[in-house]
Amino acid sequence: MARPSSPNRGKGEEATAVNRREQILEAAVAVFAEHGYYRATTAQVAEQVGISQPYVFKIFKNKEELFVAALGRAFDRIVRAFEGLETAGDQVLREAIQVYEQLMETHPNEIILQVQALGIRDEAIRGAMQDGMRKVTGLVEGKFTAAGLDHPEVLVSTFMANGMLCNIAMSLEMPELKPKHLEQE
Repeated sequence: MARPSSPNRGKGEEATAVNRREQILEAAVAVFAEHGYYRATTAQVAEQVGISQPYVFKIFKNKEELFVAALGRAFDRIVRAFEGLETAGDQVLREAIQVYEQLMETHPNEIILQVQALGIRDEAIRGAMQDGMRKVTGLVEGKFTAAGLDHPEVLVSTFMANGMLCNIAMSLEMPELKPKHLEQE
């Protein structure tokens, strides 16, 4: 005999699937950050979440898709953080630096994931990096423009270059590489 379908049943299953997807992405960020894209396995991700490897493949087609989704999640966090910048004038640059430094402290594995992705020649991963960098650069330039800063295109270029140097300094555990003027801001 067939069970009557409950209208809430679908929503609960959908919420569980979304939650499971987020758990897998969180574990993937940690596993990729620790082992790198090529050495990390979906079995390690599954183990960290406490699920079977086939369940990972139920949500993500393959390791590449999982990495791209984890990378997208990292860029989405950066975008959300920078969307919150509301300071006017010269303070917006200082606030942007503080916001990014906070992200580096609270989500270092996501930063390491981005650094790793720079060296991966896979088309989908490179495309995800390009899309993420375009979103962040465009958003920050828009914030600098809205704040009335002179030459926002130059400021955003310098800001992004300094951010990349900070990422490398963090990844290499070489804080002495961090741009000195950022430490004094």
